[in-house]
Amino acid sequence: MNLIVQKYGGTSVATPELIKRAALRIVSLKKKGYDVAVVISAMGDTTDRLLNLATKITDRPSGRELDMLLSSGERVAMALLSMAINSMGFPAISFTGSQSGIVTDTVHTKARIKAVRPYRVQEELKKGKIVVVAGFQGVSPEHEVTTLGRGGSDTTAVALAYALGAEQCEILTDVDGVYTADPRIVPRARKLDAISYDEMLELASSGAKVLHTRSVELAKQYKVLLHVRSSFNENPGTIVKEEEKQMEEILVRGIAYDDSEAKVTIREVPDRPGVAARIFGSLAQANINVDMIIQNVSDSGTTDMSFTVPESELLQALGCIEKLRTEMEFKDVVADNDIAKVSIVGLGMRSHSGVAARMFQALAEKGINIEMISTSEIKISCVVRRPEVEEAVKALHKAFELE
Repeated sequence: MNLIVQKYGGTSVATPELIKRAALRIVSLKKKGYDVAVVISAMGDTTDRLLNLATKITDRPSGRELDMLLSSGERVAMALLSMAINSMGFPAISFTGSQSGIVTDTVHTKARIKAVRPYRVQEELKKGKIVVVAGFQGVSPEHEVTTLGRGGSDTTAVALAYALGAEQCEILTDVDGVYTADPRIVPRARKLDAISYDEMLELASSGAKVLHTRSVELAKQYKVLLHVRSSFNENPGTIVKEEEKQMEEILVRGIAYDDSEAKVTIREVPDRPGVAARIFGSLAQANINVDMIIQNVSDSGTTDMSFTVPESELLQALGCIEKLRTEMEFKDVVADNDIAKVSIVGLGMRSHSGVAARMFQALAEKGINIEMISTSEIKISCVVRRPEVEEAVKALHKAFELE
């Protein structure tokens, strides 16, 4: 069976006209002899509007009820797309995440997929139908509706593609592929023909919004070939695949930034074994994702500890830390939500020296101060002031000759 899984993002199905356009594209693929399974996001800004409705009811909606509310957006879109395909004379059927066999853990609003049991999807594909699956959602072992977090439809598509043995997974969006930087900031940014899983994973985790981080993790783990392309034209996009030898010849593949993080600094923390484990263990229990961590040199038996978290989780993180004040005996906690992270990513960093120096020099020449630094084998990230991050992206894109 030559099967392709396609995923349509919210901007690609934002109106009834765009849904009909997506249906035409899907039918065209079916006419070429492919079996087609489609994963769809909610229409346009539906999720934002639903979140806004929730906040008008309460400042602290429960995770369970949020999932019940937000999952409805994809259900509307899947039904409309299925109707559009049927109206064109091609049989189609829509399924929710739970009906499709997307089994997750029990964490509401940011669940992780634990298994995919696509029995009903396979049955309908065998009958020659086009199957439309609601992205972003699944079901827990307790039969509760769960959602996968923003961008979760990408993860649904990759997981489904692996479970069905698809030839490839097409991520159809409003951009032509993966670029060397955000084209809205750097107009001369280049579209990449191909990128490795590792590079894409680092770019996604550093703020590039083309693909959801967990979707790339899954694609790498199960070797699912990804094709990121525009839903508004037929141009080839960017292939995300296993690393090839020539990929290391390029020093830096792309620049990413994230202006949705905040920094927390705990001042004068007692410098003794187990303190860091206690602090970050508390954050982990609250399912708060910690990114960069820096601990200063100990002074008089205490130290300052800084870390970054998603800005949307800042208040929750501060609440966790405050509960530890008596136990930890630290002086105080300072929050800073006027920061941003800028990162350079490339396989070539593994075999070339001087990359960090070149990055720091480029930022220094623009008068941009670096507040935190973290590195991996193929990535260097710096925290800067939020108003300076776009200038930082432009400077680095030019410094590494990516235009």
